[in-house]
Amino acid sequence: MRIEWNGKLFGNAHGGEMSVGFHELVAHAAGTRPLCAGTMIGSGTVANADYGEVGSSCISERRGIELIDTGEATTPFMAFGDTVSMEARLPDGGSVFGPIRQRVVRAGAAR
Repeated sequence: MRIEWNGKLFGNAHGGEMSVGFHELVAHAAGTRPLCAGTMIGSGTVANADYGEVGSSCISERRGIELIDTGEATTPFMAFGDTVSMEARLPDGGSVFGPIRQRVVRAGAAR
């Protein structure tokens, strides 16, 4: 999962360390509630043991790591005007479904 924040790489974590596969997530969801066509299922934060090398995919996770490592969280939260891009990628670097890009705006503001 490649994450860019304001055009800069924030993380490039991979799902290889997931303790539960997507097939199990989908099976559990389908067995516990009705799912309609187009339902999206997420796994939560993509994180790796080697987070220092691959970065993070969650600001709160990054801040928690900073707090543990240095006693202070220094990464800010997103602000109005910030952009984030998330893109799931295959092992060969190809895109799974294209990037999802968002910009933080005030409620009711023009996008």
